[in-house]
Amino acid sequence: MTRIESKRLICYPVSDGEMKRLIENEKDPGLKLAYSEMLRGCLAEPENRIWHAVWAMELKERPGTVVGDFSFKGAPQDGMVEIGYGLREEYRGYGYMTETLKAALKWALAREGVTRVEAETEPENEASRKALLRAGFVPTGTAGKEGPRFVYRTGP
Repeated sequence: MTRIESKRLICYPVSDGEMKRLIENEKDPGLKLAYSEMLRGCLAEPENRIWHAVWAMELKERPGTVVGDFSFKGAPQDGMVEIGYGLREEYRGYGYMTETLKAALKWALAREGVTRVEAETEPENEASRKALLRAGFVPTGTAGKEGPRFVYRTGP
């Protein structure tokens, strides 16, 4: 099983069945749509499933306690993968997202052909922006659908 570990977290891609349950139980229409797109990617490209799946962020010291999730938004294109993420409200402020981003960056950049990871965050989401900056991302000076874009790259 593919997994990414950090000091306090184990991150792993959830099954298609678990993704279906996430979609069914999600109240936020935007997240429901995002999870649905991820599942469609998993089903359409099983050979690239890892790049579409929802990855659960589970506490090592409390097995079964999922604090949030992330996803790469599709297979690498021209050396780039995009990451999206979310943290459950009760687990914010403990550094879990920065820790996860650093571990996910290391994992993604170790995959053949990946030279940069990009992310977007809503302009008013200060905590998300700070997590990206702490993980080593830098602003690109451009904006995407969700807001300002950030990039982490291995070279020039």
